[in-house]
Amino acid sequence: MPLTGLENSELKMIIFGGKGGVGKTSCAIASAIGLAERYKTLVISTDPAHSISDSLDQHIGFKVHQVDTVPNLFALEISADKAFQEFKKEHERELIKLFDTSTTLDDDDIQEMMNLSIPGIDEVMSFKTIIDLIEKNEYEKYVVDTAPTGHALRLLSSPGLLDGWIKMAAKMRWKYRYMIESFSGNYNEDEADVMLLNLKKTVTRISSLLSNGTKCEFIPVCIPEDMAIQETARLLKELGKYRIASRQLILNNVMESDEAGFCHQRRVAQMKYIAQAGQLFKGMQIVTVPVFPEEIKGLEALKKLRDVLFGDRTTAPV
Repeated sequence: MPLTGLENSELKMIIFGGKGGVGKTSCAIASAIGLAERYKTLVISTDPAHSISDSLDQHIGFKVHQVDTVPNLFALEISADKAFQEFKKEHERELIKLFDTSTTLDDDDIQEMMNLSIPGIDEVMSFKTIIDLIEKNEYEKYVVDTAPTGHALRLLSSPGLLDGWIKMAAKMRWKYRYMIESFSGNYNEDEADVMLLNLKKTVTRISSLLSNGTKCEFIPVCIPEDMAIQETARLLKELGKYRIASRQLILNNVMESDEAGFCHQRRVAQMKYIAQAGQLFKGMQIVTVPVFPEEIKGLEALKKLRDVLFGDRTTAPV
């Protein structure tokens, strides 16, 4: 059974995630290739160890590039650290103002604080980049290739971490505001207040998109092995906490050959895990992808994977 619902025009962001080495990147790019046949599509990597370039056999990097020979497909590898550094450079004045008016730190201490990271900010900057791209409305579909599960969960939890930081900073600013009002009777918002408000709006925008099951869907990628299935189960539990929709799952590298010898033994070993996945992920659509004889690298191999993931394309999109 192929993936369903991805061509619904209301669905904007499709996130692929799972354990390391299960084929997330290949599935994400193959799906993006399929979507690009009908929609202007941008595939984005948030994985610090970017592999979109390797998979496509084309350099992508930190700026949007069109994928060679695929007219409607574009790709981007986000650098969370670079995005954060740009944020600090853009808002240096506001951050210094915040620390100067809300703490007892001297100039040297403030500079040291500026060199530190804000908890969750790197991941939030990745999501902010995606949200900004979506709001520019230059593409119709956004396919996100995440890092292995642990990093992906940090990415998904980053709005909550940053929201906690904003609340703490706002509380400190409130004390400063109270002091100013007590002495002068009046307080005018400054650039630090505006920055905190804009950060809060960013967190709200990210959380709203992630929890909107019509506009966002998370597709776990798994293989028929016990550790991968257990990790996927934990991932789905966490997705539920963040109210992120996950309606289907890709079970990759399934042995279909029943020939005697290694292939038969491998198939028999996988069958119990396939059955386990059916029980554990009951209610979800499971898309089975067979073991390919060749490495999934380059457009030709990725298009073969696309054919498996999308199946019959004769039905008109919703």
